[in-house]
Amino acid sequence: MTTNPAEPAGTPIHVVLVKAGRTKLRYPASVVSDDGTRLTARAPWATENTRDFGFVRFEPGDVFTEHYWRDRWYAVKEVRAGDASLKGWYCDITRPAVVQGGEVIAEDLDLDLWVSADGSVVLRLDEDEFAAGGLAEHDPEAAARAVEALDELELLAKLGRFTALID
Repeated sequence: MTTNPAEPAGTPIHVVLVKAGRTKLRYPASVVSDDGTRLTARAPWATENTRDFGFVRFEPGDVFTEHYWRDRWYAVKEVRAGDASLKGWYCDITRPAVVQGGEVIAEDLDLDLWVSADGSVVLRLDEDEFAAGGLAEHDPEAAARAVEALDELELLAKLGRFTALID
C-alpha cells in the first residue's frame, strides 16, 4: 500500500540534486508518472553547454526521462538525443528521493553507472571520488547501501535485465 502522495502527470516539478548538503543542480521538469514510490519526470538537458564524458556527450537538445524512487538508493536517467535516438542510461547512486513542495530531491553519493543504448558498455564511474568523499567513515551504513545499489544496477545491466527497472 502506497503511503506517499503521488504527483499528477503533467505537474511541473523541479529536480534538485544535492551533494554534501549543498544544491549542486536545480532544473525544471514535468511529471510523467508517479505511483507514490517511483516518480518519473522528463526534462531537457539542464545546461546550455555540452558535457563530453568520453563515452557519451550530453548536449543541448537531449531529453532526460528520469526515474526517482522513494525507497531505493539510485535514480535512473534515460538519455535521448534531440532526434529521439537513445544514447543510454546514466544512473546516479543517491539516497532515496524525497518529493515535497514541488521538488524531487536526490542526494548524490558520488557513485554513478553508465549503460549504453545497446547494453554493450557498462561503466562504473567515480569510485575514486566516492572513496575520497569519506562517506564510509562518516556514515558506513549509507556507504554500504550506495555500493550495494551500484552493484545491483551493474548486475542488472550485465544480465540484460536493466530496462525492466523502468518499463
